[in-house]
Amino acid sequence: MTPRDIFETDVPQILAENPELLQELGVVVHFNVAGEGGGLWTLDCTKADHWIVAGAHGEPHMTLFISGDDFVKIRKKELNASLAAMQGKITFKPMDIGLAMKLAKLLG
Repeated sequence: MTPRDIFETDVPQILAENPELLQELGVVVHFNVAGEGGGLWTLDCTKADHWIVAGAHGEPHMTLFISGDDFVKIRKKELNASLAAMQGKITFKPMDIGLAMKLAKLLG
Protein backbone atom coordinates (compact mmCIF):
# COMPACT_ATOMS: atom_id res chain seq x y z
CA MET A 1 0.00 0.00 0.00
CA THR A 2 1.28 3.45 -0.95
CA PRO A 3 -0.11 6.98 -0.46
CA ARG A 4 -1.08 6.92 -4.14
CA ASP A 5 -3.08 3.69 -3.61
CA ILE A 6 -4.88 5.31 -0.70
CA PHE A 7 -5.79 8.43 -2.68
CA GLU A 8 -6.69 6.68 -5.93
CA THR A 9 -8.54 3.68 -4.51
CA ASP A 10 -9.35 3.83 -0.79
CA VAL A 11 -10.52 7.43 -0.37
CA PRO A 12 -12.86 7.47 -3.40
CA GLN A 13 -14.36 4.15 -2.28
CA ILE A 14 -14.87 5.38 1.30
CA LEU A 15 -16.52 8.58 0.08
CA ALA A 16 -18.76 6.72 -2.38
CA GLU A 17 -19.89 4.37 0.39
CA ASN A 18 -20.27 7.18 2.97
CA PRO A 19 -21.66 10.26 1.23
CA GLU A 20 -22.39 11.82 4.61
CA LEU A 21 -18.61 12.31 4.98
CA LEU A 22 -18.62 14.52 1.89
CA GLN A 23 -21.26 16.73 3.45
CA GLU A 24 -19.51 16.69 6.81
CA LEU A 25 -16.17 17.72 5.28
CA GLY A 26 -17.53 20.06 2.61
CA VAL A 27 -14.21 21.80 1.84
CA VAL A 28 -11.03 21.54 -0.22
CA VAL A 29 -8.01 20.01 1.54
CA HIS A 30 -4.49 19.64 0.18
CA PHE A 31 -2.38 16.70 1.30
CA ASN A 32 1.38 17.24 1.13
CA VAL A 33 2.89 13.78 1.59
CA ALA A 34 6.69 13.70 1.99
CA GLY A 35 9.17 10.95 1.25
CA GLU A 36 8.97 7.82 -0.86
CA GLY A 37 5.65 7.52 -2.66
CA GLY A 38 4.75 11.03 -1.61
CA GLY A 39 3.34 13.90 -3.56
CA LEU A 40 0.61 16.49 -3.44
CA TRP A 41 -3.09 15.60 -3.68
CA THR A 42 -6.29 17.60 -3.47
CA LEU A 43 -9.44 16.35 -1.77
CA ASP A 44 -12.39 18.42 -2.97
CA CYS A 45 -15.53 17.57 -1.03
CA THR A 46 -17.50 20.36 -2.71
CA LYS A 47 -17.85 18.34 -5.93
CA ALA A 48 -20.33 15.61 -6.81
CA ASP A 49 -17.57 13.21 -7.90
CA HIS A 50 -13.85 12.99 -8.76
CA TRP A 51 -13.00 14.10 -5.23
CA ILE A 52 -9.29 13.26 -5.37
CA VAL A 53 -6.87 14.66 -7.92
CA ALA A 54 -3.08 14.73 -8.01
CA GLY A 55 -1.53 18.14 -7.50
CA ALA A 56 -2.77 21.31 -5.83
CA HIS A 57 -6.14 22.43 -7.18
CA GLY A 58 -8.41 25.09 -5.78
CA GLU A 59 -8.01 27.17 -2.66
CA PRO A 60 -7.63 24.80 0.30
CA HIS A 61 -9.40 25.32 3.58
CA MET A 62 -6.45 23.47 5.12
CA THR A 63 -3.23 21.74 4.07
CA LEU A 64 -2.12 18.55 5.81
CA PHE A 65 1.59 17.67 5.95
CA ILE A 66 2.67 14.08 6.68
CA SER A 67 5.29 11.52 5.67
CA GLY A 68 4.26 8.76 3.29
CA ASP A 69 5.19 6.10 5.85
CA ASP A 70 3.04 7.64 8.57
CA PHE A 71 0.15 8.18 6.15
CA VAL A 72 0.17 4.49 5.24
CA LYS A 73 0.45 3.48 8.91
CA ILE A 74 -2.63 5.56 9.74
CA ARG A 75 -4.60 3.95 6.94
CA LYS A 76 -3.51 0.47 8.06
CA LYS A 77 -4.52 1.37 11.63
CA GLU A 78 -0.94 0.90 12.82
CA LEU A 79 -0.78 4.55 13.94
CA ASN A 80 -3.56 6.56 15.57
CA ALA A 81 -4.15 9.83 13.70
CA SER A 82 -4.78 11.85 16.88
CA LEU A 83 -1.61 10.52 18.49
CA ALA A 84 0.35 11.23 15.30
CA ALA A 85 -0.89 14.83 15.37
CA MET A 86 0.08 15.23 19.05
CA GLN A 87 3.54 13.85 18.24
CA GLY A 88 3.97 16.32 15.37
CA LYS A 89 3.91 13.59 12.71
CA ILE A 90 0.97 15.38 11.09
CA THR A 91 0.76 19.14 10.85
CA PHE A 92 -2.09 21.27 9.57
CA LYS A 93 -1.98 24.79 8.15
CA PRO A 94 -4.03 26.55 9.21
CA MET A 95 -5.08 24.33 12.11
CA ASP A 96 -8.78 23.50 12.15
CA ILE A 97 -9.24 20.88 14.86
CA GLY A 98 -12.82 20.13 13.81
CA LEU A 99 -11.80 19.46 10.23
CA ALA A 100 -8.78 17.44 11.37
CA MET A 101 -11.07 15.18 13.40
CA LYS A 102 -13.37 14.70 10.41
CA LEU A 103 -10.39 13.78 8.23
CA ALA A 104 -9.41 11.17 10.83
CA LYS A 105 -12.80 9.52 10.23
CA LEU A 106 -12.03 9.36 6.52
CA LEU A 107 -8.49 8.04 6.80
CA GLY A 108 -8.46 6.03 10.01
